[in-house]
Amino acid sequence: MALLKVKFNQKKRVKLAQGLWLMNWFSVFAGIIVFSMGLFLKIELRKRSEVMDNAESHFVPNSLILMGILSCAFNGFAGKICYDSLDPTKFAKWKPLLKPYLALCFLFNILLFLVALICFLMRGSLESTLAHGLKNSMKFYRDTDTPGRCFMKKTIDMLQIEFKCCGNNGFRDWFEIQWISNRYLDFSSKEVKDRIKSNVDGRYLVDGVPFSCCNPSSPRPCIQYQITNNTAHYSYDYQTEELNLWSRGCREALLHYYASMMSSMGAVVLLVWLFEMSVMVGLRLLHTSLESVTNPEDPECESEGWILENSLKDTFKSTLESLKKIGKFNQVEAGAEGAEGEEGGKTPAIATVS
Repeated sequence: MALLKVKFNQKKRVKLAQGLWLMNWFSVFAGIIVFSMGLFLKIELRKRSEVMDNAESHFVPNSLILMGILSCAFNGFAGKICYDSLDPTKFAKWKPLLKPYLALCFLFNILLFLVALICFLMRGSLESTLAHGLKNSMKFYRDTDTPGRCFMKKTIDMLQIEFKCCGNNGFRDWFEIQWISNRYLDFSSKEVKDRIKSNVDGRYLVDGVPFSCCNPSSPRPCIQYQITNNTAHYSYDYQTEELNLWSRGCREALLHYYASMMSSMGAVVLLVWLFEMSVMVGLRLLHTSLESVTNPEDPECESEGWILENSLKDTFKSTLESLKKIGKFNQVEAGAEGAEGEEGGKTPAIATVS
C-alpha cells in the first residue's frame, strides 16, 4: 500500500505546481539567509581569531555557507521543474532526472538537519577553543615590541572593554602571568629585583590587572594594583568589598555570545529544514501524480500521487534486498577477476628437444 496516497485532477495538479514554484523561490530566499548567517558568523569569529586555539570553530560558518549555496541551487532548479510541469511537452525532458534529483534533495535535507544540530552542539568544542586561546594570548600581552605579537595588547584590552570581562576565568588569571613588559620595569629597584628572584621562572608577577579590567560604572577610582593588599588603599577590604573590576571571565563572556548566536542560527536552520522537507514532499507528490497519468492526451484525467509506492516497511525491505544484490554482484565480479588472474598466471610448459 502506497504511503500518503492522494488523488489529483488537472486543477489540483496545476495548483500544486504553482504553489511549489512559489515555495521554491521562498526557499531560495531562505538559502540566502542561511548563507548570510554563515558569512556573518565567520566574520565574527575572524575578528577574535587571535584568542582562539584552532580553526575548528569555523566548521559551523563554513557549513552554513555551503548549505546556503546548495539551497539556492537546488530550489532554483526545482522552481524551473515546477514551472515546466504546467506544460506536458516541457515536463517530459525532466522526467528521467526527477528520481535522482529527489534522492539528492533527501541527502541535502539530512545534511541540513545535521548542520542545525551542530549549531546547538558546538558549545563544548568552542569552550575548549576559547579557554586555550585566551590563556595563550594573555601570555603575549606584554610583547608589544615583538613582531607578530605587538597587536595582542590592544586586542585583549578591546575584548575586555567590549565584553565587560577580565582574564580567562576571572581577574586572578592576571596574577599568574607577567603582563608588564620588561621595557617598563626598573631593574635597579629593590622591589622589582625581589619579585623576580622570588619567582622560579624569573617573572615579574604582581597582584594587579590591566586598566581594561576596570568597571567604569564603579563610584570608586579603579584599584588595579595591589588588589589583595588591604593596607595599600584607604577604607578597603579585599575579602568583603565588591571590587571595581569586571568579575566575569572573558571565556564565559565570549562563550555566551557565540553560543547564543549559534543557537539562534540553529533554530533558523531547523525552520528552513522543515520548509525544505515540505517542498520535497510536495515535489514528490507532483512527480508521482504526473507519472501516473493514464492518458497523457487527456490533461483533464485524474491521477494518484504518493510519497512511497509501497509502505515504509516494504520499502525498507526492498532497499535492503537491493543493497544485498549489489554486494553479491560485486563479490562475483571480484571472484571472476581473481580466477582470470590465476589462469593468466599459469604458463604452458614448453618441451625442448636437444
